[in-house]
Order: sequence, then structure tokens, then C-alpha cells
Amino acid sequence: MAGLRQTPLTCSGHTRPVVDLRFSKLSPTGSYYLISACKDGKPMLRQGDTGDWIGTFVGHKGAVWGVALNKDASVAATGAADFTAKLWNAVAGEELHTFTHNHIVRCVDFDAEGVRLLTGSNDKTIRIFDVNKEDAAPTMLKGHSSAIKKVLFLQDDKRIVSASDDKTVRFWDYVSGEQVGQLDLSSAPSDLELSPDGTMLLVTHGHAVSTWSTETFEKMKEFQIPSQVNSASLLATSLSSSAEARTSRCTSSSTRLELSWVSLQHSLASLQQGFGNPVWRWKRLRC
Repeated sequence: MAGLRQTPLTCSGHTRPVVDLRFSKLSPTGSYYLISACKDGKPMLRQGDTGDWIGTFVGHKGAVWGVALNKDASVAATGAADFTAKLWNAVAGEELHTFTHNHIVRCVDFDAEGVRLLTGSNDKTIRIFDVNKEDAAPTMLKGHSSAIKKVLFLQDDKRIVSASDDKTVRFWDYVSGEQVGQLDLSSAPSDLELSPDGTMLLVTHGHAVSTWSTETFEKMKEFQIPSQVNSASLLATSLSSSAEARTSRCTSSSTRLELSWVSLQHSLASLQQGFGNPVWRWKRLRC
């Protein structure tokens, strides 16, 4: 496990906790980007390999909770406490459009082609916007009974998955607007991530990391972790029995990042890294 013991890059600039991270896809030249959401209200774009600052998106009037990049990293999306989601020209740094909501926007995601924007809000509603028809009313999906923490398009772009403080993860058919599946958890989910082929969903909730089939909605594995799990990220390996995940976990008073390598069979190794503040998000580049 020598690969774990690397000197990390430190990306300075934010003045408050960083609450969301997303990598772009690799470009044809091999370059990629990292966008971060922060409670300071100033999402930042960086070079993915060096962490070098490229620019700050200025315009929100509150904490930014969610970020996303489209397929070629030319457009960024942000969701914030000022009851808005915004689209940005990620090359020029200019604001393209503001989508007004009824409450705090906690999460955002693009579909594979970057033509639809998905948002989840504290008003318990999922919204899907057509980015080419900015003034058109969004499609709205309702069913959660508490704030929505995470939303993702599944690989087929016909289904959506959402996580809420109501202790459920729900699957939706985008075309019909109907709920097609539900995972009931013992505690509120904190993060979701899809496997590279979209067949497996990784869920962090309480002191657990669990994996679920996106086709049958059946639980595949669950791992108990000694402390609160805030986020998890899958390695870009094939989904065989050797598929692995890294999880970052900490309590509200913890200043340690604990990385656990977990296969679908057992925990393989772990690493602890000291930080000056709690660790909220861990994301790995998805090639």
C-alpha cells in the first residue's frame, strides 16, 4: 500500500470549510480540472493535477453547497444558500444564468451531454432544468420528506438518484417523473457516488459505507466504520470482487482524515492524515 503514502498537494484560497469537490473528465490532451464548493460563497476552479488556482466564480450571496462541471469542463454549475443555482462560463468565469429556488440549493449535477441541470434543495424538491431553455419551467420531482443532500444522473440519463435527510435514497424515472426505487437507511445519507459503469451506487450514512445495485436496488455490501463517514470515492477499477473504495470519515470535532481501502470482501488497509480542521469531502479523479 505504498501508494497511499504520498505528499499531498495543498490547495489554499478558501477561508471557510470546503463542502463539495468534483473533478472533470479527462480532456483529449489528458488535462482535467477540480471545482470546489465552500461556505465562503466563492467556488473555485483549479488545475486537477497541480491544484493551481485558475479562477473564482463570484456572484453568490451565501455559502455554496454543491458544484459540478459539464463533460468538457466548459460550463460550471453551483448551488448555494442564497436560494439559487447558477451556470458559469468556466473558461471566462462569467455568470451565464441564475435559476431561482424556494430554499437553499444543496447539490447540482449535469447529465452526460451537459444539456440538463439537476438540483436538490432544502424544500424537499428535485428540479431538472434545460440549460438551453433557461426561462422554461423545470421538471420537478417530489416525494422526499426532508432536505435533499445529493442528486446524480445515472449513466443512462433516464434515471436520477437522490439522497435526503429523511434517511432514504430514491431512484426516479426522469421521463415519467415517477419514483422507481427506494433504499431505507438507519441514518441520513451524507454522500453518493456511482461506479464507473453506473451499475453500483456507493452510499455513506452514519458509521457505514454500503454498496447497492442500481438495477435491482439490492444491497451488495456494507462496511461499518468506527467514526462518522462524511464521503466516499470509488477507485476507477472494474467492478469485480477486487473493486475498491476509499472513504473519508471524521466527526465534527475530528481533524484527521482516515482513508480506508475496502474491497467487496474486506478492509485492506488504512491511513490517517492529520488536518487542522474537520474533513468533509474526499473525491478521486475518475478517468
